[in-house]
Amino acid sequence: MKKYFMTAAAALFACIAAMADTKTVSSPDGKLIVTIDSEDGKAFYSVKYNDKQMVERSALGLKANIADFSSGLTLRKADEKRIDENYTLRTAKASAVHYVANQLNLTYDTKQKHPMVVTFNVSNNDVAFRYSFPQVGETSCMVVNSEETSYRLPQQTTTFICPQSEAMVGWKRTKPSYEEEYVADAPMNVKSKFGQGYTFPCLFRVGEDGWVLISETGTNGQYVGCHLSDYTTERGYQIAFPMPGEANGIGSTTPGVSIPGDTPWRTITVGETLKPIVETTVAYDVVKPLYEPSEDYKTGRYTWSWIVWQDNSVNYEDQIKFIDLASAMGYEYCLVDGLWDKQIGRDRIEKLAAYAKTKNVNLLLWYNSNGYQNDAPQGPKGGMNTSINRKREMAWMKKMGVKGIKVDFFGGDKQQTMQLYEDILSDANDYGIQVIFHGCTLPRGWERMYPNFISSEAVLASENVIFTTHHAAQEPFELTMHPFCRNAVASMDWGGTIMNKYMSQDNKSRHARQTTDIFEMASGIVNQAAVQCVAMCPNNLTDIPQFEIDWLKQMPTKWDETRFIDGYPGKYIIMARRSGDKWYVVGLNALKEPLKLTLDLPMFAGKQFTVYCDKPLKKDQKFAEAEMKPGKLNKKGQLKVEIQPNGGLIIN
Repeated sequence: MKKYFMTAAAALFACIAAMADTKTVSSPDGKLIVTIDSEDGKAFYSVKYNDKQMVERSALGLKANIADFSSGLTLRKADEKRIDENYTLRTAKASAVHYVANQLNLTYDTKQKHPMVVTFNVSNNDVAFRYSFPQVGETSCMVVNSEETSYRLPQQTTTFICPQSEAMVGWKRTKPSYEEEYVADAPMNVKSKFGQGYTFPCLFRVGEDGWVLISETGTNGQYVGCHLSDYTTERGYQIAFPMPGEANGIGSTTPGVSIPGDTPWRTITVGETLKPIVETTVAYDVVKPLYEPSEDYKTGRYTWSWIVWQDNSVNYEDQIKFIDLASAMGYEYCLVDGLWDKQIGRDRIEKLAAYAKTKNVNLLLWYNSNGYQNDAPQGPKGGMNTSINRKREMAWMKKMGVKGIKVDFFGGDKQQTMQLYEDILSDANDYGIQVIFHGCTLPRGWERMYPNFISSEAVLASENVIFTTHHAAQEPFELTMHPFCRNAVASMDWGGTIMNKYMSQDNKSRHARQTTDIFEMASGIVNQAAVQCVAMCPNNLTDIPQFEIDWLKQMPTKWDETRFIDGYPGKYIIMARRSGDKWYVVGLNALKEPLKLTLDLPMFAGKQFTVYCDKPLKKDQKFAEAEMKPGKLNKKGQLKVEIQPNGGLIIN
């Protein structure tokens, strides 16, 4: 009997101890609840929204060379606070953000008494968490060998995700570069295409209960860029580090962390609809600016000869044509692409920059990031891979009045590559230069962290529409996918609103564009980037309708507000963006049949507005005709619309 009571008492004590280690933190509106608990020295979390399980009990912690921060943990203390702050953004989907969240800080000790703080910020539809390591004793650095962080999603979940490429493959061994194809509505238990997991962001549909978007933010030169592993029944998805072969095998796959120090934030956006997914600002909410802007950087539009006219167009005479095109359209920039160092030369680049100034146009110059990372041959090479070279190039560009650079071909997420991104951005700011990255990783909160950062490609972009008929046919699917995933978490340099009917300089040969003019125009609003490429060619000034030219002249790229209206990933998107006091409602249809919708448009109540749409394709027509007509809301404040297959809609 005595033994029975001792056993029962021990069990009761264990139960009470487990309850004491269970903490919850909820969103300000109380709908989103994160539960953190411990078992056998391991920490776990789970996420519910409106009492529906969105993320099941999943692992927390990491393993480092100084201690195992994933097992043998003891919860020492828990502190709560409320966050309420306002901040502004220059280059994202909203210009002013009011961030309100409840924060829970949990301090765990390892068996060796090494502390780890797990911080959860929970706002109305977003969870962000990270690990922090206070300094105790003389230990001031560590290497993180692996993260145990996992995401176990309910079994009924389907996926909308993009596979991670293998390393040092593809054209000139430039991958991984976040340029693989998304697959929609797939089961979780299918292995990724290359066996390397999935790139961020990752979108999931949890049965009929809602949506989950998983990503990370705040990554800089102090950590590696991460992705998700393949799915397993036991652990779900797990945080994965870069592959050994990235960056030509040079550098470690594991991050070194200074102590005190933090990991990047892991983010989870949840909602019963897709509205919180499209509108989330969590990538920016939990990061801070890392330096002050050296000047008042300007948003705008740019022309770009290479996207349609390709390599041979990077010559002095053709660049004059595209500067003149930018001037005629009132665009702020013209991008001079790779090979300019040989096909134009530095002396004539200076003349080109001076000519552009007479046209109120500023040059953006392309650079190869390369040192030893891959075989990409285009020049100029060796100008961005070291601080000495960068400062020489940037001083020269500042003297000419060049306002931005596009740096290409990074291929990897190792810590040293992340340091290269950060170094390029920091040095460029010293010379008043904005930065676009291509052939690159996903930007993770960089619009707020780096004031001269514009956008990144990190997507299977418009160049592929030019290259192959397959990708031309896939364009509607891709551009109705990205508002819910890739472009939901970061600015995206898709690379062009293409107005040529055929993918060639003569606009007659090679394969045809599969989308309508209005689709392309609307994509310039759907695809968010503060310096946006409008891939017009000089011939478009005379071969597309004047009302299309007029609309493209005034297309904004700086947004004060973004609203989701309707849509489904890979099928269609209807969204609204506000620039100043003017609203733009746009739609893209990737379906094979016309899309008929009745839209609630309170932003146009009592106002005059114009509708841009496509006429139905006639039997003898290859390309649909666009039309512009006045719009009027009904008494309920609604508008009935019809969007043609591979077509678009603009209301403004």
